[in-house]
Amino acid sequence: MQSPCIDTLKTRSTALTPQQFLGFHHSLPSSPPFLSLSSLRKPRPRVSCSFKGGRNRSPNREIAKVKGKDNVWSVDNDVVVKANSKERGGQRRKKKKGRSVKNATKKGHDGSVMVSGSMLMEVEDVLQIQEPVIRPAWNTFASSISGIWKGVGAVFSPITAQMEPIEVGKKNEHLFDCYTLSRIEAVSSSSGGPKSQIHRRVNWVTLNPYGERQQLNRGGNIIRDVSIHEDASTKEIFDESMRSHNLPKYESFDFKTSDVMEDDVMGMEPGLVFFEDGSYSRGPVDIPVGEVTDSNYYLSPTYKFEQCLVKGCHKRLRIVHTIEFSNGGSDIQILRVAVYEEKWVSTANLPDDSDLEFDLKPFSQRKRVQPSELTGSWKVFEVSGTPIYGEDSVTEESNSTPYVYLCTETLKKRNLPENPVYFGEEDMLDMADVTALWLPGGLTGYVDVNKDGVLCIGVGWYSDEGINLIMERDYGSDGKLKEVRSKSEVKRRWSDPL
Repeated sequence: MQSPCIDTLKTRSTALTPQQFLGFHHSLPSSPPFLSLSSLRKPRPRVSCSFKGGRNRSPNREIAKVKGKDNVWSVDNDVVVKANSKERGGQRRKKKKGRSVKNATKKGHDGSVMVSGSMLMEVEDVLQIQEPVIRPAWNTFASSISGIWKGVGAVFSPITAQMEPIEVGKKNEHLFDCYTLSRIEAVSSSSGGPKSQIHRRVNWVTLNPYGERQQLNRGGNIIRDVSIHEDASTKEIFDESMRSHNLPKYESFDFKTSDVMEDDVMGMEPGLVFFEDGSYSRGPVDIPVGEVTDSNYYLSPTYKFEQCLVKGCHKRLRIVHTIEFSNGGSDIQILRVAVYEEKWVSTANLPDDSDLEFDLKPFSQRKRVQPSELTGSWKVFEVSGTPIYGEDSVTEESNSTPYVYLCTETLKKRNLPENPVYFGEEDMLDMADVTALWLPGGLTGYVDVNKDGVLCIGVGWYSDEGINLIMERDYGSDGKLKEVRSKSEVKRRWSDPL
């Protein structure tokens, strides 16, 4: 996430192994941010968040309190009321000594917001109280995601939200985009169980040595292309009339001879929460937390949290957070944010002989979603999956965890990130007030710990037709998976009745 003292945080790149980043080998990431769940450790820059307390800062965070069928969701209404009362009282926060910023945002060259603070959500009306729903069938889910998928991919800095190189080319140039070809099919279980497994094989090719292109209007109708990349030198500006940055098309590559990015199998694992449309949230069901002893002080387990959103059954988005947990789970280091958008083209057992041109643009060619696009009233339909823990919670037959699925429908209002924010000298390295990454293609991503000690890993996918899809994954202060929420938000475009 971005900090007012971001220049201090841009330390030298760290070499990372290929296995850490979903096949994005030869990546040269910038220094990752930290969510320190204990205290701010100097002099290394970290984001300070505490499991025991703090503000709720994730863009779409909600605090659920279910009491029978009377009260369904109690979100950030109290925070909004306090903020409004302060505004009516005309009281201003006294400016501390040290550096001050006008708002907790980081903007790109074209003025677009790249990282920001939280966006408060308040419930305007409950349209449907919380009710149980049937857990989706595994065979239906496996059928929904099977097939041949063509896609694009990129990685982004967890600090600045800028694109990072994913590979070094033959001419020692950094490459920022990739095309992918995924073959996903259901296969028999390797253990001989009754449930099938989902086999995924992803081939990929890399391209784009220029970085992210953004259109700037610099007076009149003059439009220039800006190429942004952080790789050791300066930011270069290319005039479109002087140099063309046309990227090769998807069809120009031969994926039969390309490198394999992923080859894995997904089964009914305990940490997998899935839905019938093919969306899912995948990660560990337990994160190791506890006291650091002489026997485990050196352990820093690293996990991938993969969350998939589906739009119209033929397009899907996958965002993968790679996160390291150290010091008994008290320190969280975000290593990488990888993004893939894929389009279904055919079944897995038939070759793709279509002559249709691949129409997904690389992420470097897309505009970033802005906080103003997500403000206002939304009609929200939510389905949540909550694991049940106990002595017999994980069955030996399927190695899966039983879940309770609930649904609710509400009318909610989302407000812009709060500002201004003042930083004293003792808070200069605290980046906890900037939690949301605003990425190209209508994407958002956030990792945060709220005031109740709940770790939330969330992703969002907004489209111009006014639909916002969200997937959130919560872990309690004990390290156990608490809840997974899948939300479909429709923007309210009609005026209020008189």
